Formats: sequence, C-alpha cells, structure tokens
Amino acid sequence: MGMKLSHFSFDLPPELLAEYPSEHRDEARLMVLNRKDQTIEHKQFKDLIDYFEPHDVMVLNNTKVFPARLFGNKEKTGARIEVFLLRELNAETRLWDVLVDPARKIRIGNKLYFGEDESLVAEVIDNTTSRGRTLRFLYDGSYEEFRNKLTELGETPLPKYIKREVQPEDQERYQTIYAKQEGAVAAPTAGLHFSKHLLKRLEIKGIDFAEVTLHVGLGTFNPVEVEDLSKHKMDSEEAFIEKPAVDTINKAIKEKRKVCAVGTTVMRSLESSVSSNRSLNEFSGWTNKFIFPPYDFSIANCMITNFHTPKSTLLMMVSAFAGHDFMKKAYAEAVKEKYKFYTYGDAMLIL
Repeated sequence: MGMKLSHFSFDLPPELLAEYPSEHRDEARLMVLNRKDQTIEHKQFKDLIDYFEPHDVMVLNNTKVFPARLFGNKEKTGARIEVFLLRELNAETRLWDVLVDPARKIRIGNKLYFGEDESLVAEVIDNTTSRGRTLRFLYDGSYEEFRNKLTELGETPLPKYIKREVQPEDQERYQTIYAKQEGAVAAPTAGLHFSKHLLKRLEIKGIDFAEVTLHVGLGTFNPVEVEDLSKHKMDSEEAFIEKPAVDTINKAIKEKRKVCAVGTTVMRSLESSVSSNRSLNEFSGWTNKFIFPPYDFSIANCMITNFHTPKSTLLMMVSAFAGHDFMKKAYAEAVKEKYKFYTYGDAMLIL
C-alpha cells in the first residue's frame, strides 16, 4: 500500500498563515534543502543565486491571473451573488464555467446583473456541480470590450484563508513580475518571490530561463478527501510548452545542469510531457496529472516552492520530490522557526 492521506497531516498554527507578502519580494525567508546531504539551511530568497551556475535553467510559469471574482445582483430579488469565473468555454457565445455563492438561490434561467449601471448581464444556462454553473454573458460590444468589462468589474481573487478585504495593491502583489498569458484564477505562488532586481542578477550570472504556461485553476486547491491517494481525481488545467523552452531545457538535461522548476505548476507541466527517453516534449492541452510519492521525476532536478497546507496535493508533490521523511523534518523545522505558510509566505529551495 502506498502513501495515504493521513501521512500528510500536520498541525499548522494559524499565526503562521501569511496575510501579506514581505515588503520586498525577494526578502522572504528561504529554507534550502539538500537532498543528497540531507541538510537544511536558512537563508533569504535572494540568496538562491548562490546555488546556481551559468547555464543552469530556471523554468517559470508565465500565466497571468485575471480578476476572476465578480459581484452581481439577481433579477427581481436583487440578492447579492458572488460569481467566480473558472474558465471560458466559448469566446463567441461568451459561455463561461463559474462558481456561484450562495448557490442554492441560482437556478437555470435566472439572470444576474453586474456593475452600477447593470451594463453586463449573465443568464444561467446549466448546473455543473453543486456550486458550479454555466453562464452566458450578454453584452453589447466587441469581444475585446467584453473582456475589458470583465477586468473592470472583477477583483483579484485572493485565497479563501486571507480574511482581510482585497486591497488595490493586491492586484500587483498577486501577480508574478513575468506574468504574460492571461488565464489563471490563482497565482503560481513560488514565482511571487522574484523581484526585477533578482531576475536581472540571475541573468547577469548567466542563468538561462525557460517559460511554460499552466493556467492555475481552482482544482489545485481542492481538498483531497480519499485516504487512498490513487483514487483522487485532479481537475484538468490548461498548459502550453513551446519549442524554445523545450530546446533550452533538453540542452540543460543533456549537459547535466540544474533544471529548476519554479513552483508546483511548472513541475506538473514538465512531468505531463515527458518523452520515452526522459526528455521534454512540446505540449498544448489539458493536464490532470497528480504527483504523489513514490514518483520518479524525469525533467527537473531542483525545485522552488512555498510552504503548503496539510493534506494538499501540493504538499504531496513536494514530498515526492524531497523524500517524505526529509519533507516532514523540514516542515517541523519551518513551524518551529516560524516560517510563513501559503501564498504570501516564505519559500523553499530543494536541491
């Protein structure tokens, strides 16, 4: 029998949840795990430059978070409804998969109105899950104007555990500085620690960068509810790996250099597209790959990640990469040393 859900449980004191990021992105704390020597060091994020040589590769997820949370009012009753945009199903007919809250009030045929002037309307055309609905947006304007309207009305979807109100700064804080391809409903958080200055220093040192895209969906945060991990189903997320990234990464593998996955989303993307000779292939499509121990990684031999929630799929992947016992030891130390957890928390470099 492999690992069970209960192997990934630990006590996390609530005061270790980071509600705000470090004042300077690259000054978060960094725990460095060396798998070969089984050592743990305590550094600052910007010190990670010391662990890389020229032509080592850092793989970044260039997805961009869009303001996916809208508030609307239901026709007739005027009840306030939160709508969370998950994914666009059809650009032409403006069909979207969404979550609604409170869901019990939202039935097929209902109309929702958004904005002070109610300039955006949506009609519920299907039920997908208990909270999931399919909406058709009705808007007088071009597709581009419609998307601009969504951006104008939407707000940054901060993780649920952050209890404070969203602030204007969150729009910038909750985006990596290299975000380009819009489509995620959550940021690939390991990348939030990079500052422009640190990226420049890495570049000057001769570190190579490769970009992939994985549009983070809410499925990443779905709790695992089965004790037997092989029965857990991951939601599919859209990913793209293009030729320039494939060439850079395969060259580094051939030359036995470091290939560092910046975040669990990058690791999932890379492992979703491995060739039979353990090199990387181009990829365009959906992945529902779920990585948990034991797992044999093919592409990246180094990883940057945040500190994750108990029983999360993210923790399971990190455990598969670091080794389960070593990860448990590191997490116990993180709690003792008061490292900050989750989105705006501190980071870990696993070598």
